[in-house]
Amino acid sequence: MPEPLAGARELVDDLVGDRAAEWDRSGEIPDEVLRTLAARGLLCAGVPTDFGGLGATSAANGEFTAYVGSRCSSLRSVMTSQGMAAWAIQRLGGPRQHAMYLPELAGGRLAAVAFSEAEAGSDLSAMTTTIEPDGDAVVVRGRKVWTTAAHYADVIVVVGRYGSGAAAVVVPLSAPGVTVRRVPLPSGCRAAGHADVRLDEVRLPADAVLGGGQPLMLLVTTALAYGRISVAWGCVGILRACLDAARRHARDRRQFGEPLARHQLVGRHLANLLTAEQIATRVCEHASRGWDSGSPDMVIATVLAKQVSAAQAAQGAATAVQVLGSAAAHEGHVVERAFRDAKLMELIEGSTEICQLILADHAVSMAAS
Repeated sequence: MPEPLAGARELVDDLVGDRAAEWDRSGEIPDEVLRTLAARGLLCAGVPTDFGGLGATSAANGEFTAYVGSRCSSLRSVMTSQGMAAWAIQRLGGPRQHAMYLPELAGGRLAAVAFSEAEAGSDLSAMTTTIEPDGDAVVVRGRKVWTTAAHYADVIVVVGRYGSGAAAVVVPLSAPGVTVRRVPLPSGCRAAGHADVRLDEVRLPADAVLGGGQPLMLLVTTALAYGRISVAWGCVGILRACLDAARRHARDRRQFGEPLARHQLVGRHLANLLTAEQIATRVCEHASRGWDSGSPDMVIATVLAKQVSAAQAAQGAATAVQVLGSAAAHEGHVVERAFRDAKLMELIEGSTEICQLILADHAVSMAAS
């Protein structure tokens, strides 16, 4: 583990232990767990050191994200949301906003990002949330749905319409007019704090606005890039957890006088799981290299990583269930959780179909070799 993240895995092990299944059942990660990780800067490890962050590379943060994802996908989801908020502020905000918000997010405050609305999921052009200037303030009005980590957050970066374009605005949960309501019994990442957010005449200072007047899709793509690569690395973690569980079960469980792993059809499942983990890892490494080098292909590489890793995780988790059989049919088992969590990864930060459309457009626009 590179120096900025030295000791990070050990801290996660201490904090998570064997509690992930309990958190999944209760739908709640203890506040002290999140605050401890946030105070160490580990929920948004890419924040530059100039702002009190760890300054981790995408590659280093990605491997750490995968490790957290192998332990608890709900915790990884909160980590993704915190990182998205910090990234949006870093990319869309000015120097004063960087100094105002980034040290807080790297030092213990919790954040979420609100995109989706009841009628604006994949089609974000249908977004109706507005951010309207009013003297030296702005007024925010709208409804957001399925905002990951909103239940835990101190602030939410809300994306909305701003004049003829779009903007993001940093909304404290303590501001009058903000209402947060938990999504009851989500099928996956149950402890990730998914919530609907209502914004009724929320009045904020004008300097809470980030990137005012930008085209909506450009603003959304900027923020989503971080979320996509983080989810992709989280899927690597899901695959590693499934591979480990399936490998141990197939080695120790005996059928017809032989370890399961000796049966060729089970062996095929293990081979497929290993292949899936390696494919997802390599495509994430490729995306992170592009991120760290500032490659012009960075955005499309994050879409590719998210698309490939989510598909591999969903299929890999199903394969692991097949290997473990009834042993994985208990609520809270690592493979049972992975099966539910992985499916959700095919929906968030751009569904499988949306990612495929983006990749298809890229394929058409590529110059002939």
